[in-house]
Amino acid sequence: MAASTSRFSTSFPSTLPSKKSLPANLGFSFSSLPFNNNNNNNNNNNSNLLSVKSSGTANYDVVVDEEMDKIRRLQNGSDVRGVALEGEKGRTVDLTPPAVEAIAESFGEWVISGIEKERGNPVETVRVSLGKDPRVSGAKLSVAVFAGLARAGCIVYDMGLATTPACFMSTLLPPFAFDASIMMTASHLPYTRNGLKFFTKRGGLTSPEVEEICDKAARKYANRMTKVSTLLNTPPTRVDFMSVYAKHLREIIKERVNHPLHYDTPLKGFQIIVNAGNGSGGFFTWDVLDKLGADTFGSLHLNPDGMFPNHIPNPEDKTAMALTRAAVLDNSADLGIVFDTDVDRSGVVDNKGNPINGDKLIALMSAIVLRENPGSTIVTDARTSMALAKFITDRGGQHCLYRVGYRNVIDKGVQLNKDGIETHLMMETSGHGALKENHFLDDGAYMVVKIIIEMVRMKLAGSEDGIGSLIEDLDEPLESVELRINIISEPRLAKAKGSEAIEAFRNYIEEGRLKGWELDSCGDCWVSEGCLVDTNDNPAAIDAHMYRAKLSDERNGEHGWVHMRQSIHNPNIAVNLQSNVHGGCWSMARAFRDEFLKASGVDKFLDISQIDKFAESGRVA
Repeated sequence: MAASTSRFSTSFPSTLPSKKSLPANLGFSFSSLPFNNNNNNNNNNNSNLLSVKSSGTANYDVVVDEEMDKIRRLQNGSDVRGVALEGEKGRTVDLTPPAVEAIAESFGEWVISGIEKERGNPVETVRVSLGKDPRVSGAKLSVAVFAGLARAGCIVYDMGLATTPACFMSTLLPPFAFDASIMMTASHLPYTRNGLKFFTKRGGLTSPEVEEICDKAARKYANRMTKVSTLLNTPPTRVDFMSVYAKHLREIIKERVNHPLHYDTPLKGFQIIVNAGNGSGGFFTWDVLDKLGADTFGSLHLNPDGMFPNHIPNPEDKTAMALTRAAVLDNSADLGIVFDTDVDRSGVVDNKGNPINGDKLIALMSAIVLRENPGSTIVTDARTSMALAKFITDRGGQHCLYRVGYRNVIDKGVQLNKDGIETHLMMETSGHGALKENHFLDDGAYMVVKIIIEMVRMKLAGSEDGIGSLIEDLDEPLESVELRINIISEPRLAKAKGSEAIEAFRNYIEEGRLKGWELDSCGDCWVSEGCLVDTNDNPAAIDAHMYRAKLSDERNGEHGWVHMRQSIHNPNIAVNLQSNVHGGCWSMARAFRDEFLKASGVDKFLDISQIDKFAESGRVA
């Protein structure tokens, strides 16, 4: 079969051919593709691997379940992620060029179909861009993306090294304004991983939309006789969009600071440290801060390196924050910035060396947003502290506690605005944060832009305090712990097993089997069942099950919570505990293990060793 042909359509007789009569060049080995011959009574073990569906004629579509599952398992909520390189113990490569090509082609077809429905007529020109972080697998997989998009009929553009927010902005900012964009990244995950994020002019795709695309891609992938990616006949057009995006950020800072003495260099006199973690964020140093007059001496790991040799590029990473803190203090800098790999998340360090991420970053952004938009609702995920809720309400804001997952949090904010409730900020504790004023886009660089503008305004108003002074009254939880439970099952069954365990958790609480435990809810918002399910007219699709329970006793009253959630990234369950009493997390972990995990029997298919170690020692392994 020619390399340029990777889809096939054929007719089979009413009886499938024997192995001997099949051509040798179909691209499947019989060890991985056992046929179900109806004339053979010893074929029960293979019956689920091949199904033949009749369309009422002699034509049949051959669908191999396991081949399809390979693609479907790559879906990661609203993204696609997988292992692109060998090197992880116990993990095999599943994000292959043929898989990526099928997904890119299905996305291209999905985009074209959507535009045609919107316009009411066929379209000839659909333009799609691709950006990528510096991962070493990016070059090989980029070819597959371009091939898939071209196969779908799209005109493709190569943005090269880019950021996730820039890919979305490439669909809006002139002179580019592409119809859609793909970002190739796996965020802060190891160098062996990679993935795809999808955008149209209306924003990032939702989980159901990505599921639809992956389902179509799975059928393509399973039915193709060759798994060799199509060669590109015409190379994509290279474009320099990052310069346009950087200029866009510079103009925002200049206009909103409106410096009375030096409008074009409003950051003159400020020293700002950037830690790009060897990801895509170095541009912010030389193409934004330097050009606005800032001193960026002392910045760290600006050179893109897909092996990420210095530390995990993640604002939640302790090493990343510690190195940035040291650089800020050593240089007496005004601000430190930490970006994740693809710059859709960020964290900062104030001029006193205080790391600001997690709840503190949400509080800082809330303080800024509520000054500009009094009374606004702030949406956060269900892992934020009780103290953060008080911080927001003390400043006149409304706090909507919602489901974990950055797309969930952002989509909730979009829905609230549609329902007439002013919601200007949506943030997850991981550092994902979106603003209504910025197209509801989770953009780590834009978050930092907001913080820098506030820092300069404070200085112009005569304040000598750093940005950290805005959250001095935020109380931190006395104890906070995250533990993981691995699901012991075949990969294809892991999601169902995780849901089973989490629903058992809900049932145990509702039935009163855990004394003092009560499913948490969100007060006045249209959210119930442990910050899980929308009960308004437009309920959001559930991508992963989760519940939060609040704990009370006679001595301490309400003193903490336990949040149990299914991971959409890996076959495991995350358990977060917070308490405002000494030993509270330890006590909750013991009750969670003894009175739920073991009592319910879910420990039979869960690896609870990390829970065991913490329950016994009070220390995280």
